[in-house]
Amino acid sequence: MAKAGGVVLCALAPHPPLLIPEIGSRHDLDAVKNTTEAMKKLAATVRDADPEVVVVISPHSPLFEDAVAIRTANPLEGDFSMFMAGQVRLSFENDLALASEIARRGEMEDVPVILLGDRERRAYRLENRLDHGVLVPMHFVAEAGVKAPLVVMGMALLPREKLYAFGRAIAKAVEALGRRAVVIASGDMSHRLSAEAPAGYDPRGAEFDARIVKLMRAGDVEGIISLDNVLVERAGECGYRSLLMALGTLDGRRFEPEVLSYEGPFGVGYAVAVFRPGEPAPDRALVEKLIARRKKTLSKTRESESPLVRLARSAVEEYVRTGRVIKPPEDLPEEMRGRAGVFCSIKKAGQLRGCIGTIQATTRNVAEEIIRNAIAAATDDPRFMPVEPRELDELIYSVDVLTPAERVSGIDELDPKVYGVIVKKGQRSGLLLPDLEGIDDAREQVAIAKRKAGIAPDEDVELFRFRVKRYT
Repeated sequence: MAKAGGVVLCALAPHPPLLIPEIGSRHDLDAVKNTTEAMKKLAATVRDADPEVVVVISPHSPLFEDAVAIRTANPLEGDFSMFMAGQVRLSFENDLALASEIARRGEMEDVPVILLGDRERRAYRLENRLDHGVLVPMHFVAEAGVKAPLVVMGMALLPREKLYAFGRAIAKAVEALGRRAVVIASGDMSHRLSAEAPAGYDPRGAEFDARIVKLMRAGDVEGIISLDNVLVERAGECGYRSLLMALGTLDGRRFEPEVLSYEGPFGVGYAVAVFRPGEPAPDRALVEKLIARRKKTLSKTRESESPLVRLARSAVEEYVRTGRVIKPPEDLPEEMRGRAGVFCSIKKAGQLRGCIGTIQATTRNVAEEIIRNAIAAATDDPRFMPVEPRELDELIYSVDVLTPAERVSGIDELDPKVYGVIVKKGQRSGLLLPDLEGIDDAREQVAIAKRKAGIAPDEDVELFRFRVKRYT
């Protein structure tokens, strides 16, 4: 009798290359022995699930801000030459039919998808080989004897509920083609567990890892999706979004969670977990609930906008839709009549989407300053692609009106919660606004401002501080 199709297993797997014996030293392998044993158990569980295809979601596969990228090269190949072990190679057949069906279903969930063929890969200057986020877990799976084809995709910097909904699209595609699929979310936990950690130390890194592990053990999907933005940001993780997408493949079903191991050597957290799908359960269907919750939150935000933020949003929306620059309202409120430097910030799904500003006034009044800088934040911030019309309903704005900057003699006169900072060295200067999420230390504030200005960490600089009035 043929076995039923659908997602038959979901898993979270870390991807440190040092798990591979040809790469890790004896000391390395001793430090991660619990993770190694858990990965072997995970691989055996995948084998026993008898999959016809394995779907791997890797944070190190090509990443696009607003689209999920799926590889269409066939075969899918890669090696560990970047880690001095080029002799360890893996090659897999690509399940192109499933890749195409996932793309189609993803678009139905309002998640853009890029199918990365040769033309797209050349256009974006991407390598045609698998990354270690795929290779490490699949090394263990292949060694366990699994010979199934692969589908490989990256994550995206989309709202959490959309990533989760894309997971549902994966599940629907698998069911439509009658495949038995295992879905693996590749990702490490916090990279900030200790002073020697790759991303530096942050005490909230361990808090994030403990919280994620507890929520996974409880099977609390809503709790995982609803984690505090600041906590996630400060953790410096690389597995959270992959996990959201993978858990979405189990939407509307009960499942049995099991955390096989967790350890945090070398300042990085490694968690191995499996989620065994069970029966359908309407109370576990979260996609529509999450989307409705987000729309309600955005609606409340719009209703409570200050006049300055409403002007910034109106300027962006009109310009992005029509290319027209609006004029300030005729009857300006008091806060917009004066002249001052203004910064306009735009966020999407809790992540910065653009921020442009002026230290001093460059226009006739604050209203004109807002219009100019809001449009620039949406279209001219070199860190991001220009905002597109379909994004407008998801954007959150804030406006900072600056006081004149004053010179200070040292870091002890700074307070990142109260003052913004400007660093200057010759013609180079960098600015950081006050009271930013995750920045609590004046030295860190100055270091970031130096980095933005292209000033070396050990170079002396002039320091200036300023206050802002923040409007939301």
